[in-house]
Amino acid sequence: MMLPQKILIRGTQINYYFICKTKLWLFSHFIHMESTSDLVSLGKLLHEASYSKENKEEIINNEIAIDFIRKGDVLELHEVKKSNKMEKAHYYQMLYYLYYLDKRGIKAKGFIDYPKLRKRKEVVFTDKEKEEIEKIMMDVESIVSKSKPPKIERKSICKKCAYYDFCFSGD
Repeated sequence: MMLPQKILIRGTQINYYFICKTKLWLFSHFIHMESTSDLVSLGKLLHEASYSKENKEEIINNEIAIDFIRKGDVLELHEVKKSNKMEKAHYYQMLYYLYYLDKRGIKAKGFIDYPKLRKRKEVVFTDKEKEEIEKIMMDVESIVSKSKPPKIERKSICKKCAYYDFCFSGD
């Protein structure tokens, strides 16, 4: 499968980069298993039930989807997550959104909301984070542009993954 020269990277891909490189590759090659996952469905229900007064799923330039945005003196981006177990992946996903807007001259604040934990984490975008996210994006492009997925690594999170049967059906 040939991919375009310049790959449009999405926040989900940045998230998957930290969770599983195989999942990143499969998702990027349009092998989407999330619609069959009960855990993904539960996460969507939590998202719908939380922050009911907010407009959900804000799409920007038909390229990125933010869970919700609050407009005020400074634009606030919010991602709603079920658990903080993958906090690093969530953090970099938000950094990517802040980077995306910054490249278009829009300054914003980022927040990761964990409603079940009653916790909110602010994500601050600086020049250091900009350099870091650009390196990650280059690595994502490198992984996605390969003709085969990376070698499957069995991790403790695999059994809860929507791609589990796909990866381990031969075991």
